[in-house]
Amino acid sequence: MSKQTDILEFDDPDMVRRLCGANHANLALIEEAFDVYVEAPGSSVHINGDAPARARAAEIVREIYQRLERGWPCTTSDVRTLIKAVGKGKVKAAAVDAIIPFPRRAPIVPKTPRQESYIRMLQDSTITFGVGPAGTGKTFLATAYGASLLARGEVQRFMACRPAVEAGERLGFLPGDFNEKVDPYMQPIWDALNMVLGRDEVERRRGSGEIEVVPIAFMRGRTLSDAFVIIDEAQNATIPQMKMVLTRLGERAKYAVTGDPSQSDLPKGVTSGLSHALEILRDIKGIDATEFQASDVVRHPLVGKIINAYEKNNH
Repeated sequence: MSKQTDILEFDDPDMVRRLCGANHANLALIEEAFDVYVEAPGSSVHINGDAPARARAAEIVREIYQRLERGWPCTTSDVRTLIKAVGKGKVKAAAVDAIIPFPRRAPIVPKTPRQESYIRMLQDSTITFGVGPAGTGKTFLATAYGASLLARGEVQRFMACRPAVEAGERLGFLPGDFNEKVDPYMQPIWDALNMVLGRDEVERRRGSGEIEVVPIAFMRGRTLSDAFVIIDEAQNATIPQMKMVLTRLGERAKYAVTGDPSQSDLPKGVTSGLSHALEILRDIKGIDATEFQASDVVRHPLVGKIINAYEKNNH
């Protein structure tokens, strides 16, 4: 069968240049994935190859262009995720409302169908559990969603807590002031906040008390109203800790509870509060859960393969 060329015509040549990626990196990924040759003169994209391969490559190209039209980012990581999805017949644009908007910056968009479902749950439910392996975006998306609510004035506070299992919650043994003791445990939260809000904005809101990140033990005795609250690394919370923090829920508050039940660092014989909560709460209206899989990993492509290998080996 001879190879032919399909020509896709678009309206905006600048958008086509952005579609190509830096040094045509996005086109190179498409060429490698589908064994096609792609070039983009002016406002068109030319795809040369076998008919089935041309069709799959064209689907990716059109999707990238549509995302850029909406103002969504489309990095090489996004293109890799689209390529993986088209191989399973699942490529589609996320619904316009299944995104996390921000003032003065591009929105955060889901990279997998489960991420889209997770964002919808964060929007619709009072308490959302996001559980599964590392690299699936559960903590980042929850942090981004809470930061978006704060930036748009829909909540007055963003709060995050996680168990400090390694120090047995006795942070006095660590050097430095309170923030210096706590921050190493909370770095993934700070990284996500800095990425979506910017370091200066985070520091300003932290100084005003609008952003607070603390160990889970410091939530005792508080009522959390008009706030978005993340309980991160929740697999390391005990049952009493999980009950305590969940019952701090006040008016106009939302919770995101994230963790990996298979990675508890609790002492042997101590039941994870995350596993217990998932078991007894999932049928309550207003509480929902997304269970991510290795196929949802959006870090380096090898990460998903590493997770699968360990799961097959039962470790």
